[in-house]
Amino acid sequence: MNPSMWRLQLLFGWLGFVLVVPSIYLLLGLPLVMREHGWSGTDIGLFQLAGLPAVFKFLLALPVQRYRFQRGHYRNWAMLLCLLLAVLLVAASQLSITGNPLYLFGLAFAASVLATWADIPVNALAIKLLPQSEQVRAGSIRSAALFLGAIVGAGVMLLVQSRWGWQAPFLLMAGGLLLALLPLARLREGHAQGTTSAPVSPALADWSGYFRQPGARLWTWVLLTSFPFVGAAWLYLKPLLLDQGMVAPKVALIAGVGGGVVGAVASLLGGRLIHRIGPGRAIPLFMLWALISLLALTAAVGLRADMVWLVAAAFLLATAMGAVSTLVFALMMFFSREHRQAADYGLQASLFVLTRMLVPIGAGVLLDRSGHVGMLAGLSLAMALVCGVAVLARRSIALATGDPQRPVI
Repeated sequence: MNPSMWRLQLLFGWLGFVLVVPSIYLLLGLPLVMREHGWSGTDIGLFQLAGLPAVFKFLLALPVQRYRFQRGHYRNWAMLLCLLLAVLLVAASQLSITGNPLYLFGLAFAASVLATWADIPVNALAIKLLPQSEQVRAGSIRSAALFLGAIVGAGVMLLVQSRWGWQAPFLLMAGGLLLALLPLARLREGHAQGTTSAPVSPALADWSGYFRQPGARLWTWVLLTSFPFVGAAWLYLKPLLLDQGMVAPKVALIAGVGGGVVGAVASLLGGRLIHRIGPGRAIPLFMLWALISLLALTAAVGLRADMVWLVAAAFLLATAMGAVSTLVFALMMFFSREHRQAADYGLQASLFVLTRMLVPIGAGVLLDRSGHVGMLAGLSLAMALVCGVAVLARRSIALATGDPQRPVI
């Protein structure tokens, strides 16, 4: 890979990282601080509604797609929204955790809107500037950035807050966003392929056109179902380890830091594997690996295995999450049409988030009624069905992504 491509990949990886850290800190890290300051469980639960804008990314994509800057369209949208998010984080640093909860919720909701919104032009710009040969690598870097963002947002920033006070995490997160603005401003978007203006069509035409792409309908089923079941298992992993007798600090170390590092490494290795064997073969292979990881965790819990086996199964699940995330993010780039990068990416991202939020609700019901083993067995059964969808979709996706000559299983 030439140096200019490396710089682009690192820039987009950094942007993915600094955009995800505020959301993770506000939704997953800050509740611990809230509890320490006497917030009720209901208040903390309602605060999670600040994450709802991610479901409506398809609507936020429309103004990005339609209202065009004369030069550097996606770049200027990304710079504007990143700057607004940085300003908002600085404003949040001036509040107090003991102040009016509505003010804090309002700022958190606004930050979620801006972070979700900024993600659209950033990824549209990556799709536009990176050649197709680099999009799998971009997907793996983005997946790794999300895992590292989870470690920093839900772990490191809490330590920063504990040591240096309420303002420090917000100012650090704002600084990270500002660091990206200078290299972002130097990008020349007009040099990329497909920068000529296209006629603006109605929103429904954008979305119907997305589904008319070869392989898009089967890919959408893979998009909806590939991640939520392993994601739900990971969400309930910490309570599972606590119920199995592991102390809380060790749970945080293993499931938080250790799992995040394993997932990031698996993301990078998964990208190399996709590049080597092609998306058509990778889809059923990665779905099968996700099923094996769920079955391993189900067996470890059901057989009451030693803690070392539970930890091994947890790390296996982290590898599946990293690999599947890489595959999803890479194919989201493949299925975003020229001149419609923002609209197509926003639609796919909304579909991805929707099932990722709904499946854990059903998993929680299973957990309450049949325990950890019943929940994991249900998730494994659902993942087995996803493997069938992956087998059906493998050939059409291989052809759609320009990989017709590779043998597919």
